[in-house]
Amino acid sequence: MRELSALDILAPICFFICWLGYTIYATNASKHRHSLVGVTSEFRVNWMRQMLKRENRMMDSTLIGNLSRSIAFFASTTIFIVLAIFTLLKYREEASGVLTNIPYAMPSSPILWDAKVLLLLIIFVYAFFKHTWSMRQYNYVCLIVGAAPLSSERNEHSEDYAQNGAKLIINAGRDFNLGLRAYYFGVAAIFWFFNAWALIIASITVVCVLYHREFASSVLKSMTDPIAFRHH
Repeated sequence: MRELSALDILAPICFFICWLGYTIYATNASKHRHSLVGVTSEFRVNWMRQMLKRENRMMDSTLIGNLSRSIAFFASTTIFIVLAIFTLLKYREEASGVLTNIPYAMPSSPILWDAKVLLLLIIFVYAFFKHTWSMRQYNYVCLIVGAAPLSSERNEHSEDYAQNGAKLIINAGRDFNLGLRAYYFGVAAIFWFFNAWALIIASITVVCVLYHREFASSVLKSMTDPIAFRHH
């Protein structure tokens, strides 16, 4: 097995810079320009306002249930991924042997192999906590909807109720988005098993893909057009 090189240390550093750097950038940029996170947040506020106008909240309950089931799927899937990652520690020699037969794949020392597995483990454990916390917050949203006053009881506090309910949904959506983003970077981390350059290239590629989808996609344009139409 080859010795640990400077590139093997630089690659995971680049990975975390891409992940944390993009997260910080996306959070701050969403406050000043159109993004999927910002646009969907506005839709969530409008959702809570419309919910208070309806006598029958069955549609709202159904929507929340659909969102919760989607997140529950990711949470349960993440558990299986974490268990699969643990098995990589046990079958290190077998897995390393498979990788050596793949073109451009570099053999790893036991320490480097464990570091690669640990990186995957950190990513998907983080994703699990984000998904489960998001799911729990959507359960609280159910309480908000269930306890909402009737449309005939609307008063000066209704807007505050809608804003508080929207904040809860926005936080739940934000945590789900962070968990989903971890999946993207989890895919990038897999490339470290090939070689360090593959991890660096994959990390930068993931940042580019995420940026395009959140700030420059056709989906964003489709969601901002109705908002612009409403304001004008």
